[in-house]
Order: sequence, then C-alpha cells, then structure tokens
Amino acid sequence: MPLHIPSAPAAAERSVRTALNSTTLRAPAPLQIERGDLHLVLPLPVHRLAPVTGATDSPRARLTGWRFLLARDGRPVGAAETMLTADGWAFSHFCEGPYIPSTERALHLAGSLPVAYQPRLLSVPELYMLTLWLHTDTGADPTGGSPEPQDLLMPLAPAPPGIAAERAVRTDVLLPLLAGRLAPAASQEAVDLVS
Repeated sequence: MPLHIPSAPAAAERSVRTALNSTTLRAPAPLQIERGDLHLVLPLPVHRLAPVTGATDSPRARLTGWRFLLARDGRPVGAAETMLTADGWAFSHFCEGPYIPSTERALHLAGSLPVAYQPRLLSVPELYMLTLWLHTDTGADPTGGSPEPQDLLMPLAPAPPGIAAERAVRTDVLLPLLAGRLAPAASQEAVDLVS
C-alpha cells in the first residue's frame, strides 16, 4: 500500500532551502559539493519518545522537528533537520551517515506492507536509536499523538544490539523490550541519588 507522506510546514521547508543556499553554513562533505543540486524529498516529522518507565505505561512522544531527506540524482545523500523555536520553524542541522540509507530502505519496505501507514520518525535518545514509526491513522495530524499499540516501529540501522534493524515490529511488542533496557539506568540513577 502506498505510504501517506505528511506535508511539512512551509516555514520548515523554507528554512532548509535557505540553509542549502547559504554560503556560510558548513555541511557534511557529501552535501558540500553543488548544494544547488540537492532536492528535498520525503519530509518526516521527528518525535522524541518520552522515557519509558514500565512495560504497562502508555508511550508518549512529542514533536521535536522535521527531517527532510536530501537527494541528488534521485538518491538520498543526507538530511536536513528543522526545529520549532519561539519564532517558528528554524533550520537545525545537516546530517549524514547510516540512518540516511536505512531510512530509504525502511520506507521502501513499509511501502510494500499490505496496510497504508503515515510514516514518522521516532527517536529514543537514551538508546541512541531512531525508528521509522508507521502510524495506522493515515489522516492524523502528523505533529501530534503518541505511538499506538497497533502502530509499527522499524528500527533504523544501526540499531542497538539485540534489536533487528529495518524489521517492522508492533509498538506493544517493541516498547516493553526498550523499557527493560532503560530500567537498569533508572535504577542506577535512584541508587546514585540515595548515595
């Protein structure tokens, strides 16, 4: 089924185009050469997962920005990210690395699933993990909401040890596993506070 790619805010897209045309902003090496040849493709809202404290807790996420894949000759070579400020959407940074081709592969795999989804990105900073979040409500506001039990999460490569990259897993299956990995850190913090 086709993915329902959400539309990014015009101001977020404008901030990236301005950054691409800037002669003062440094970009990673693959993006430095002929930045005018780069095209913005596949805007995805980026949400951050609130710390998961228990297997029975409902997951919560909040929007932190929009990521645009940057393509040259039809192939993603990097990304540009925006963030919400008090004055509206602003360019945050350029990025490159393994998450770029992994995002492309994950989107391709998601497009072959028998159900339509709205793709988003979900960051789990405590595990240095980024996932493609496939939201089942394709008409939902892409800037809000939290992962639902029936939504799919597809960890991007490199995924943390023991978690398969680019494999779709239901939220209600993956998040308890993540909660178990985060729990020892929370327990250690409690011990440190008492000591």
